[in-house]
Amino acid sequence: MLQQFCLWKWLAVGIAVATILASSLAQNDEDWQYEDCKLARTGPPATIVPIDEESRNGTILVDNMLIKGTAAGPDPTIELSLKDNVDYWVILDPISQRLYLNSTGRVLDRDPPMSIQSIVVQVQCVNKKVGTIINHEVRIVVRDRNDNSPQFQQQRYYVAVNELTPVGTTIFTGFSGNNGATDIDDGPNGQIEYVIQYNPNDKTSNRTFDIPLTLSGAVVLRERLNYEEKTRYFVIVQANDRAQNLHERRTSTTTLTVDVLDGDDLGPMFLPCVLVNNTRDCRPLTYQASLPELTDPVHVNPISVTPPIQAIDQDRNIQPPSDRPGILYSILVGTPEDYPQYFHMNLTTAELTLLKPINRDLHQKFDLVIKAEQDNGHPLPAFANLHIEVLDENNQKPYFTKSTYEGFILESSPVGTTISDSRNLTSPLQITVLDNDVEETKDPQLHLFLNDYNTFFTVTQSGITRYLTLLQPVDREAQQLYTFSMIASDGVQESTPVTVNIVVIDANDNSPTFSNISYNVKIYTDMGPGEGVIKLTAVDADEGPNGQIVYEILAGDQGDFIINDRTGLIAIAPGVVLSVGRSYALTVKASDSAPPAQRRSSITTVYIEVLPPNNQSPPRFPQLMYSLEVSEAMRTGAILLNLQAFDREGDPIRYLIENGDPQQVFNLSQSSGLLALGKPLDRESTDRYILIVTASDGRPDGTSTATVNIVVTDVNDNGPVFDMFLPKNLSVQEEEANAFVGQVRATDPDAGVNGQVHYSLANFKNLFRITSNGSIYTAVKLNREVRDYYELIVEATDGAVDPRRSTLTLAIKVLDIDDNSPVFTNASYSVLVPENLPPGTVFLQIEAKDVDLGSNVTYRIRTQEALEYFALNKYTGELSLLKSLDYESFSDTDATFTFLVEAFDSKGTMPPGLATVTVRVKDMNDYSPVFSKTLYRGMVAPDAVKGTVITTVSAEDQDPPGTPASRVRYKVDVVQFPYSASIFDVEENSGRVVTRVNLNEEPSTVFKLVVIAYDDGDPVKFNTTTVEIAVLQPSVIPRFTQDEYRPPPVSESAPKGTVVTVVMAAALNQTIVYSIVSGNEEDVFAINNRTGVISVKKPLDYERVTSYELRVQADSLQVVRSNLRVPSKSNTAKVFIEVKDENDHAPVFTKKMYIGGVSEDAKMFSSVLKVKADDKDTGNYSAMQYRLIIPPIKDGKEGFVIEAYTGLIKTAMLFKNMRRSYFKFQVIATDDYGKGLSSKADVLVSVVNQLDMQVIVSNVPPTLVEQNKDQLIGILERYVQDQIPGATVVVESIGARRFGDGYSEEDYTKSDLMVYAIDPQTNRAIMRNELFKFLDGKLLDINKEFQPYLGQGGRILEIRTPDVVANVKKQAQAVGYTEGALLALAVIIILCCMPAILIVMVSYRQFKERQAECAKTARIQMALPAGKPASTAANNLYEELGDSTMRGYAQQEQQQLLRPSLLRPEELSMESGIDPGQEYYGQDYYSYEHGYELPQYGSRRRLLSPSGMYDEYGEVMVENDGGYYYSPHGSTAEEWARKKRIKLIVDPEYETSSTGEDSAPDSSQRSRLNNPNIQNNVNGNIYIAQNGSVVRTRRVCLANNLKVTSPVTLGKQFKKLDKLAVTHEENVPLNTLSKGSSSSDKVNTRPCSVSFASSIGAENIVTKPGGSKMKSTEEQESVVDNEDTKEPLESHSEHTQSDEEELWMGPWNNLHIPMTKL
Repeated sequence: MLQQFCLWKWLAVGIAVATILASSLAQNDEDWQYEDCKLARTGPPATIVPIDEESRNGTILVDNMLIKGTAAGPDPTIELSLKDNVDYWVILDPISQRLYLNSTGRVLDRDPPMSIQSIVVQVQCVNKKVGTIINHEVRIVVRDRNDNSPQFQQQRYYVAVNELTPVGTTIFTGFSGNNGATDIDDGPNGQIEYVIQYNPNDKTSNRTFDIPLTLSGAVVLRERLNYEEKTRYFVIVQANDRAQNLHERRTSTTTLTVDVLDGDDLGPMFLPCVLVNNTRDCRPLTYQASLPELTDPVHVNPISVTPPIQAIDQDRNIQPPSDRPGILYSILVGTPEDYPQYFHMNLTTAELTLLKPINRDLHQKFDLVIKAEQDNGHPLPAFANLHIEVLDENNQKPYFTKSTYEGFILESSPVGTTISDSRNLTSPLQITVLDNDVEETKDPQLHLFLNDYNTFFTVTQSGITRYLTLLQPVDREAQQLYTFSMIASDGVQESTPVTVNIVVIDANDNSPTFSNISYNVKIYTDMGPGEGVIKLTAVDADEGPNGQIVYEILAGDQGDFIINDRTGLIAIAPGVVLSVGRSYALTVKASDSAPPAQRRSSITTVYIEVLPPNNQSPPRFPQLMYSLEVSEAMRTGAILLNLQAFDREGDPIRYLIENGDPQQVFNLSQSSGLLALGKPLDRESTDRYILIVTASDGRPDGTSTATVNIVVTDVNDNGPVFDMFLPKNLSVQEEEANAFVGQVRATDPDAGVNGQVHYSLANFKNLFRITSNGSIYTAVKLNREVRDYYELIVEATDGAVDPRRSTLTLAIKVLDIDDNSPVFTNASYSVLVPENLPPGTVFLQIEAKDVDLGSNVTYRIRTQEALEYFALNKYTGELSLLKSLDYESFSDTDATFTFLVEAFDSKGTMPPGLATVTVRVKDMNDYSPVFSKTLYRGMVAPDAVKGTVITTVSAEDQDPPGTPASRVRYKVDVVQFPYSASIFDVEENSGRVVTRVNLNEEPSTVFKLVVIAYDDGDPVKFNTTTVEIAVLQPSVIPRFTQDEYRPPPVSESAPKGTVVTVVMAAALNQTIVYSIVSGNEEDVFAINNRTGVISVKKPLDYERVTSYELRVQADSLQVVRSNLRVPSKSNTAKVFIEVKDENDHAPVFTKKMYIGGVSEDAKMFSSVLKVKADDKDTGNYSAMQYRLIIPPIKDGKEGFVIEAYTGLIKTAMLFKNMRRSYFKFQVIATDDYGKGLSSKADVLVSVVNQLDMQVIVSNVPPTLVEQNKDQLIGILERYVQDQIPGATVVVESIGARRFGDGYSEEDYTKSDLMVYAIDPQTNRAIMRNELFKFLDGKLLDINKEFQPYLGQGGRILEIRTPDVVANVKKQAQAVGYTEGALLALAVIIILCCMPAILIVMVSYRQFKERQAECAKTARIQMALPAGKPASTAANNLYEELGDSTMRGYAQQEQQQLLRPSLLRPEELSMESGIDPGQEYYGQDYYSYEHGYELPQYGSRRRLLSPSGMYDEYGEVMVENDGGYYYSPHGSTAEEWARKKRIKLIVDPEYETSSTGEDSAPDSSQRSRLNNPNIQNNVNGNIYIAQNGSVVRTRRVCLANNLKVTSPVTLGKQFKKLDKLAVTHEENVPLNTLSKGSSSSDKVNTRPCSVSFASSIGAENIVTKPGGSKMKSTEEQESVVDNEDTKEPLESHSEHTQSDEEELWMGPWNNLHIPMTKL
């Protein structure tokens, strides 16, 4: 029975598949009359072909258009021609349907200036049989050829780089933008990349510099620069394009000159500097000074040091000079330790001062080390020695702020990790050490020493706060605690040691380990559930959760055994009855309790054998292994462990220690199994015991064993013991710091910290130091002359809490060396020597002493220049003159000789002592001042005001310039002419003779005045001269007509010579001479000295000077000829000249190119960006009016508008689904409100959406981000431009932080800043992932720069994907889970259909017969009523693409664009702005709810609704013969309607319908609807598939009580399809669709449907109720309203709000289109 059922099932499946295939194959023929002019190919209707630029004339563009029909012969069916053939670039051969290139007399050039990027023509085809016209678009894409080389904008480029620039720094970005090389080619041929070439003339340039980012051309430093070695590089940079063929790439080169600037990389050096041979290092320098004992500081300050302490910076060419650092001087260290009480050094001048008198009985000398360092913190100081009689001493010890420190480190931390101060490892351990000798805010520059574990840890070497870092990995299992002490030293004194405890935190680096690889256990059938089988123990050396072990049985238990996950005890499972002979192999896993990602585990195997009941089984220990730790201080007799075993028979058990205790240290009770301590333990002799313990019930095989592992722990019962074989009598040379003295060694047999030995010094801690290994060094330089023997006590302690101590005394002898140089009695000598003394005169005696025994001091002059003038007796130290000195012969103002003298010990090895001798030459004033004239004359007005200048006297002195004797001053001799001296005076320094009072003298009076010129020499010398002053007649002094002149404003564009005004003055019988005496310093104006005409002499500039105030003077010609001027109240006037502004400056935009973006969903008149132009002019001349120049956009849209006076650019269109498009246009600014000068700038606007954006989440409110938006975006933009030069970052929105599920929650304490970036090279937004990489990799640096604007603690929290993109990804992931199920279902369907293939082959003959039927029904299609005329061709996408028969879609259904995936990337429209290399939307193309505009993808062609298609309804009539007919509604001619009607026939076999009386092979087999009397009650829909179009007809519906084969049943099946949202896959070629009709009528709630065959003769195949899919090859479904004919038609808006369903069909033959609700 089952076999028969399966057979029938397979037969039914086969018949169904055969029917589907037969029906599909039967729909291949069309009406031949409509085939012509259509494309004989499938795919996109537009023909897109590429061609190379500069292709030769006649190149074949399209070999065959593949248009159906014949254009040749006696009876052509089609006629072909070209439309829109701009410039006639294309030639058509209509016979062969071939297109050629027409470039006769010209060249097809893609590059500027022609810039032909694409050619679009229309091949018009006229169907001569039916008169239809189809236009086929041909798009020729002109491909670029690499025919242009890159061109640099400059011949040479220059950059200056400081030598301190770090390696990896970008030093030159001058190739970015339009400053580098340009290539007018397109694509890769026009993309420039830069590389550095080898320069044979500068062989190091190509390895010193590099261009890692070849596209940006940014030059990066690869090797460190050194100004002292090389100051200039010549880098050859090559620019090449990126043509795909490497051999076709074109190049050009330029030279980048890199000048190296001197940087602050060298420290100071002390003077004088004597270089070591072949180096730049100076020899050690010692300054000398000496002080008498008990001298008052007032008498010796400042202390004279020989030579004077001076240091200079070795970097002498730092630019600008203001950046050159100053030198700071300080005393670094010195001896004795109390030197700060006596000496102080000025920080900037190095002046040394004494603080208090010195008692020589206490201190004989001071040895100081002075340091010179730069005031900018440069790390390379210079050092010199300063030798004084008494050494300074530090009198304060360094000290730590805490007595103990505790740090933590994870055992898996890498080398270099900083020790933390807590277990959560969040902050470093801070060790603060101070020195009271140094201010608390300054670094005390102390040295910190670790007495132990210095190979594991190190401490930072500078700063008040120090940090411990890891030197080598640590292992907690080996040592968990590191304890050591730390000492701070300032070079002289050491601090009290502090204890540092470093705790190693466990990391899960050990796996649980079983003692055995496998275990063998025998059990017995009489053992019951819950009875233990074996207890497994695994050991994990980790601690905490990392060491907590969990046990589980992985396999092999067969449900008979369970394990305790904590104890590891395997027991028999509840309800289990054991069977004899069974065996088990249990795989047991032991895992630690670490987090899952870090968890470790191991496995073992337990073999269990089930035996029959055994009444003589041996005792069994609960564990096979016991482990315990026992302190070595444990008392004797203490109970350690209970080893009691279990015997199933209850026999008495006897316990014994079988092995492991030869000394009988432990006692085991034979009866109870208690293990006790029998003898004292000593860990130092034995630290571990492994005991083998047996339990026996007395039978031969009744013994079992267990292992007890006992570890003896340590107590501190031993003290450190010194090694007495090491020497205790030691010696060390003096004057050596950190010199090795000797070594001690102590050992402690205890373990752990109890055995760690620490060394310290009990005395002389300021002179010696000891390291953790017992090595002893000198802490400072020892002086044998002070002390030559020390008894040093060394103490050794262990690391216990209550440590044990041992001491050792060492004898140290200090060895003498020659360490003293001769010291002058004075560090510097100064003497005043009069000039002109005779040679040989002794003027000074110097003296030096050497404290070393047997020294022989001799003297000499060290400065070679001084040997020309002076002589020094080498034995007595007398200085004498070699020749007379002349003060005037010195070029400088201070006639001094400064030179060095030295005293050295002829038998010693120490450097000589130095002193400075300064000889000042006293000037004896040899010359008197001499006047240039013996008599001076002047004129003055009788009413001259006080201070009027009359004349100027001048005298010179031949004494050396700059000396007091050469300075000339003037005064009036009040003795000879006292009245003249009362009204006239002479200025002391300038010699100008002026009026002392306001004059009121008689005209023609002559005054004489004696003027004295004197110098400041010793003695003072002087000379005199006479000045005659004549008082003029008032009539000869001109008088101006006005005191002030204010002419009209002068235009700034006034040419040279333009008259400004005329000044006039008058005098009796005098010729007037005019002059400008002030206010014309720039010589802008000129005055005619005879006419008084003031004119423009130089161009005026209102933007620089807006007004002038001139002072003019009028003098008589007589006075002027005397080379004199006579100022008075009347002969001077002021002229005020105002400059009038002109529009002489064009506006200047703040940027050459403005880059912005607009979102796809931006509303009309949304703000895009704001442009701004500045103008140097004022007033209206600086008032701007802006306008845009936008290339024409299709449909006449402007795209953008601009506010004329604000420069705000706004959108003027919608940009939905135009992502990756961009717009380039120009903005023009015209001043004077649009009537003046203009300038322009470029504007780039790229269309973006949230796929291009990133959200920057920060922890500050959005208002704060909004306030600092410009600064924050500038920072982000700079980091993006490091990767993509010229990129612009644009803000999309600023709002509260969104978070939670679906980002539905908001937090106003934080903010979301949504940004995107636009690349000016591609004119599109940078990919979102790339933008994330650019910013996320620099997040720390960005946060640092954001800090000043976001406030304290403000920072970026994360950079995330926008909300919409993230939600779409989640939905896409959710949908992806069903793919596997669908794939499995498809495989099952294919396997089920395989048997049906044989049936299909048998049915092929029947298929051929049905083809004939299709031909008949094709003729019936002609009888359908024609629709109203369609709209113009410009409004029909299919007419534009080559199919004028595509009709029948509603307006909203047609508003979709060409899907870009239908075309290959290289064939995309050039004008669409689509980047073929980019990804497009990943969501379903049609997954939009109704009511939203369907998505548009790239192309600007829009599917517009053809109107008038089947606007009228038809009716279904029932004739007398019982048949149903479709007839057009409202036909005026009843006869015509009868001819056009269609008979409806229901096919019961296939559940389909056909038209025409002869449409079925056997009409007798069909079931007709035979109730003609109920037609008035029929109410339902009929779906008509009419040549791929959806139409809706109205009929009188049938009754509800129809048979299964009625149209009502068919309608129910369509209803089911609608409810299931079935997707109808269409394979109808675009050129086969014919006219349909659309309707906006409301759909009824109870549709009854009938399916009609299409006019091309194909049959619809509808699945039975068990199926859910309807498949048709060359037809689409039609929807028929079921509303009664008497009901009025409803509007389309009402229809779209209905809850009923409608089958929606798309225009493409290979798209999956879901059913949507209207």
